[in-house]
Amino acid sequence: MNEHLDELAPRSSGEEGSSEVRALRSPGEEVTGSPSAEASVRVRDLRTPSAEASSRVPDLRSPSAEASVRVRALRSPSAEASLRASVYRGAGDPTHPTHILASGDPMFHGVGASIIARVGADAVRVIPAVSSASLAAARLGWDLARTQVVSLVTASPSTILAHASGGTRLLVLSRDARTPSNIAELLCDNHFGASSMTVLEQLGGPAERIRSDRADVWKAPDVDPLNIVALQLRGPKRIATPGLDDTAYDHDGQLTKRVVRALTVSALAPSDGQLLWDVGAGSGSVGIEWLRVERSSRAIAFETVTTRAGRITGNAARHGVADRLTIVGAAPAAFSKAPDPDTVFVGGGLDRTLFDAAWARLRPGGRLVVNAVTVENQTLLATLFAEFGGTMTRLGIEQAGPLGTMTTWRPLLPIVQWVVEKGSGE
Repeated sequence: MNEHLDELAPRSSGEEGSSEVRALRSPGEEVTGSPSAEASVRVRDLRTPSAEASSRVPDLRSPSAEASVRVRALRSPSAEASLRASVYRGAGDPTHPTHILASGDPMFHGVGASIIARVGADAVRVIPAVSSASLAAARLGWDLARTQVVSLVTASPSTILAHASGGTRLLVLSRDARTPSNIAELLCDNHFGASSMTVLEQLGGPAERIRSDRADVWKAPDVDPLNIVALQLRGPKRIATPGLDDTAYDHDGQLTKRVVRALTVSALAPSDGQLLWDVGAGSGSVGIEWLRVERSSRAIAFETVTTRAGRITGNAARHGVADRLTIVGAAPAAFSKAPDPDTVFVGGGLDRTLFDAAWARLRPGGRLVVNAVTVENQTLLATLFAEFGGTMTRLGIEQAGPLGTMTTWRPLLPIVQWVVEKGSGE
């Protein structure tokens, strides 16, 4: 299958291949979409400066090619699903190639990587164009290497909060015309209302337009769906390291305290693309800070109390990681609903049955960390430590507090922390 791959879903210019995506098939294999868009395909996808300069696909623009294919814009989930099935089904068949055309670079926040992962690199030919991020950086004079790029094409707007800190520059890949307003509202609600917003529309095309304003006064009802948002953030500095202040979380008292939380996330050793099980999640603070440290990771929170599950959702959104955190029911019963973890944290509810169930599901080479407060759980940890090895540490933390007109040290409850890795033969 020889393809020019880009986005399969209808997207905004914030995602590579985000102008309406076109599928070109051989005769008789028409992909359904919007008939009214058919006439605009050649203008928007084949004649824009970025597509023409980088793609150079003369066979798709010649009269003979136009006569042999039907071109339709994909504007619905059913059309996207139909195309995906067609692409996967036809992979490896050189007599029925599929061409997916759109602006931008399909290997940068585009569909190229996902298609290649499914059908293999040998079955795909990618012809990239200039990415929307590159075009935006060129217009703004920003150093792209020093600018963070965040995609909201499939993620919620709150995702930008994971990157938000005073002085930071962000390029945000938009989902649609509403994205700039959603971003402005989110920034204002989180003390970043003074941030500068620049919305760049129809980049590289004849209708290109660029507008700027502060987030707290942003008003532009006529934004084109093809847009990317540049942010110069003005607001509070936010640390990326674990150990956020306890006030950063809504909780009912079930919260791993700041210093212990920092030590716990460090013990969990977040790594690229890993899945964490946060068992007895409470407020979700450990799982949330795991996700903030490693932005390609995912987490599943196991929590029995419904009100706490609601708090976890709110806390995750507040810190921009809600799209990567899933909340399920009580452990260990809900373990069957979750894929095998790379790492497990047990912050509450430990007993031998729960440990055995979690250990059985932990991937070989994975890591398990348990924090125990009660004497009973600490005794169980001593037994498990003797059986499985690892490291066991007793954490004693004191904080200065008032004593009349003077100051004294007030100890927190001591924590016993057990860290163990699962061997390949276990």
